[in-house]
Amino acid sequence: MPEMIFRVRWPDGTESDCYSPSLVVQEYFTPGQDYPAPEFLEKAETALTEASDRVQARYGFACSRALGQLQTIKRVCAPFLHRPDALVRVLSFKS
Repeated sequence: MPEMIFRVRWPDGTESDCYSPSLVVQEYFTPGQDYPAPEFLEKAETALTEASDRVQARYGFACSRALGQLQTIKRVCAPFLHRPDALVRVLSFKS
């Protein structure tokens, strides 16, 4: 199963590499696109859950790394969720 790293810039200007065990994140995000923090979080939750489900279907267990990445995204997004000007930019994909 192909893994993917997607790099994001948070509203505070910091950047992070985020992990997905599947290329499914390409269906939810576009490099160079800005997303309001709540929308980014919603899409990340959907994409990473779907990616973990694909691992479950193939190997018989969920992907703890994808679920851990989702928890990290939730933690980092939390301070920005009620700020309408807070945008998360997806910078790139690397597989």
